[in-house]
Parts: sequence; C-alpha cells; structure tokens
Amino acid sequence: MTRLSLSVVCWLAALLPCALGADWPQYLGPDRDGTWSEESILTAFPEQGPEVLWRVDVGYGYSGPAVADGRVFLSDYVVTKGELSNNPSSRTPLEGQERVRAFDVKTGEELWAYSYTQPYNLSYPGGPRSTPTYADGKLYMLGAEGRFTCLKAETGEVLWEQNWMEAYDIKESPIWGFSMHPLIAGDTLYALVGGEGSVAVAFDKDTGAEKWRALSSVGIGYCPPTLIEAGGAQQLLIWHPQALNALNPKTGETYWTVPLKPNYGMSISPPSKVGNFVFASGIGKVGALIELSESEPAAEIKWRAKPKEAVFTANVKPIIKDGIIYGCDVDTGAMMAARLEDGQRLWASTVPTLNVEKPERRARHGTAFMTLHKPSGLFYLYAETGHLIIADLTAEGYREISRVRLQEQTNEAFGRPVVWAAPAFAEQSAFLRNDKELIRVNLAE
Repeated sequence: MTRLSLSVVCWLAALLPCALGADWPQYLGPDRDGTWSEESILTAFPEQGPEVLWRVDVGYGYSGPAVADGRVFLSDYVVTKGELSNNPSSRTPLEGQERVRAFDVKTGEELWAYSYTQPYNLSYPGGPRSTPTYADGKLYMLGAEGRFTCLKAETGEVLWEQNWMEAYDIKESPIWGFSMHPLIAGDTLYALVGGEGSVAVAFDKDTGAEKWRALSSVGIGYCPPTLIEAGGAQQLLIWHPQALNALNPKTGETYWTVPLKPNYGMSISPPSKVGNFVFASGIGKVGALIELSESEPAAEIKWRAKPKEAVFTANVKPIIKDGIIYGCDVDTGAMMAARLEDGQRLWASTVPTLNVEKPERRARHGTAFMTLHKPSGLFYLYAETGHLIIADLTAEGYREISRVRLQEQTNEAFGRPVVWAAPAFAEQSAFLRNDKELIRVNLAE
C-alpha cells in the first residue's frame, strides 16, 4: 500500500465513528454514568434553535428512549379505561395497553411494536418507568407492574417473558411502580425484583433462567443495580430502602452493607463512584460518601450529609466532576453543587430545573436530567419545563449558555406541569419524549 493510500484509509477510519454515530443502548448511556462522548456537537444553539429531524406520536411514559443498532426503542402506555391523576400517597387504577416500540433512527418510521393488556394500580400511573435495555441483538423491557420481557430487537419477537409478581410471590407492586433499569454484564442480567430473599436477582440474559437471588428488605425501592470495580474485585451495588449493599456479582454473596434509609422507601438515584469513593443520597436529607477499601471488597462511611450540606438527589443521578458533586436536590427543587471531600454546599439554582429563581415551597423534586458531554466539558440538561439547556457547571456557579423549549409539559407533579423522562444522546442528536411525542433533535455542529 502506498503512503498516499494509507493516509486516505486512516483519514476515512477517523471519520467512520462520527459517520456511524454512537449508541445510547440503556439508561444513562453506554457506561450508565450520564456521560456523552460524541464529537462535533453544538456547544451553543443557533438563534432559530436546533432542527427537529422527526416527531412520532407516543403514549404515556416516564421511561426514556434507548438508541442502538439503527433503532430507537421506547416503552409507553395507552389508557383504555380510567382517568390519570397523580396523588403521591395513594394508587390510581387504570386499564390499558403497555407497549414497547422500535423506530428507525433516521426517519422515525415505526418498525415494530409489542403490546399487552396491563391494568395499573399505582401512584403516578402515567406509564412505564424503566428505560429499555439493548444488548447483543436483544431488547429488555420492564413494565410498571413487574412484567419483564426479552425481545428480538430486530423484529420484536418475544424470546422469553416473566411475571415477577407471580414468580416471586410479591403481594403488591411498589406504590410508584417497578422502576429500576436492568443491568447486563456478560451473559448475566441483574435486576431488583422483590419478595423474600429476592430483592436482587441474577438471570441468564438469553434464557431468563435464574442464576442466584439475594437480600430481603421492606421493599425493593426504585434504584437500578450498578457495577463497580474496587478492592481488587467487581462489586454489584444494590440500594434498597434500608441499606446500600455490595454483592459478589457471580454469586450474590454480600461483601459489605451500609445503612442508608431514605424516606418513603425511595432509594432511587444510582450511587456515583469516583476514585475509591461512592456517593449516594435520597429524600429525607439522607446522603453519604462511602470510602472503598483498596485491598479488599469492603467499605466505611467517610461522611454523612447534614441537612444544609451536600445535595439530596432522587429523580436524577448526580454527576461528579473535578471533585464537585452536581445534582438536583429533591427537597428544594434546585440544582446544586457540593464538594465531594466534605459535602460542603457551594451554590444552588432553580433556573435550570424550574425556570424560575424563587419557586414556591411546593416545587419539590425539581428536575433537570443531567448529561456531561466529555469532549467539551459542558452539561446538556433536559429540564422538566421541556427545555434543552447547554450549561457550564463549575464550583463557582451555574452559567447558562443556551436554552430552547422543545416539548410540552404533558404530566403534573405537586401542582405544576412537568415532563419527567430521561433523554438519550446518540447519532449527534438528542432523543426526547413526553406523553405525546418522541422527537429527534439535531445537535451536529
């Protein structure tokens, strides 16, 4: 091969990843950490706003989209009987169809849909919570009432299916629904299921056969399982309403347990690991920084958060950058920054979450889904107000660069309109959903 032709091949190879685009195959992206690595992305919106490439009609859902293998996957709910209402402390019965659908990533054309009749009896019953997970040509969907389905991603053919309520003798679904996002590593699928001795269950991802089960608790909570590497071993983090636990992912054996009890059983936000530390927090001003042993799978508390320190997250996983924790505080509705080393709170702003500077007291759970764009160091925030925001977050404060409103607030929480569904970032685009439509927004530079 000549030097010239070799140069051309290298140049084409350098262009290929950008041309093909990156995937977002599960909740929080390829590494489940809320980071995005695509190059040549807008770092400020044009005056007329970014282009919406396509729109498709969808039903109710809190679940975000997943993007993989040229398809966009989304679950939703179509109500056939009953009226949607959101009471935080009581269940609302509905009848309808729970669905998962696949769309062509370039055109938005529906490629297939799988649906089944599913009565709901939940608080905030507006659709599935769990983002579909794609792996090795298969798609995994968890319904809000515990129906779990594995499908062939290309065609929607059902490969295996389970009803966890029946299989694990669960008397009642969690009041806010089955919400965790399944985790796949190798040939194993990890999930929070419920029932005595089966809070955490490992399945064969291809057949659905159970590999092991572990842990009992007053409930399963709403937090997805997380895999970390520390102390010379892989550790599976399971946060249920009573404690944060680390398990041996091969056997389910408990390595260590730290009591961490959020109010109302609401263990929601995935723990965040940086270096030899894990930060976890939740409603009721519950939060802790946990130091991991470097020599063995063990841990101890470095600090517990005090009421006016740190940030107490729920709907959104915090992101830790340069020793600073950034997150949306469940009690105040504000986005906050706090030092990792001691939990000292640095600043707070409700502008990115609620689009106002001084919200009413009822503005709890103010939400802006956070994604760190690694090449630029900027944050792409999808706020409950329907705005997509580009912002620079530092220890000094919140600096907004661009904002555009792209979707209607089709749901309600605490008396205010909201859109609560995590975005996907892939193919140099943002994929956003509310309870009426799924859209693809062009973010290519």
